[in-house]
Amino acid sequence: MAADRDHPLANQMTTPIESREPETPRRTLPTVEDPAPEPAPDVGEAYGGTGELPAEPVDPDEVKARVTEALRTVYDPEIPVNIQDLGLIYGLEVHAESGRTDIEMTLTAPGCPVAGYLVQEVARKAGEVEGVSTSCVKLTWEPPWTPDRMTEEAKLELGLL
Repeated sequence: MAADRDHPLANQMTTPIESREPETPRRTLPTVEDPAPEPAPDVGEAYGGTGELPAEPVDPDEVKARVTEALRTVYDPEIPVNIQDLGLIYGLEVHAESGRTDIEMTLTAPGCPVAGYLVQEVARKAGEVEGVSTSCVKLTWEPPWTPDRMTEEAKLELGLL
């Protein structure tokens, strides 16, 4: 047994665990069994506004013009043009008595990774416009979006003219 104490590893084997150097944690790679992260919720409809009815009927044309301007501040993060000039807004209707604003919109592609964000942002921006009590935004894929829906300014900005 005396020979065992002379072995070069003998001291390490008898050193108490508390006095050993801490081991660096091992990094592991994900395996097939690891669950995939949850995807962002698919939002096809969103609401904005306070829900408060106007004291008197609103002028639908005036409110529609203000909502249109508000939508010009919403951008697809992948395209440097606002969604109004991209032609993503298919319909905008303002109800005079209630101030409710209904918006129908699309996206440039069904697989858009920011679809939910854009629908919610449009509802929020429209809902902040004076005269809008509630904004309801619905996402549609019919008809499919094409670059023909873009304004001339948007086409120039993107170098398509």
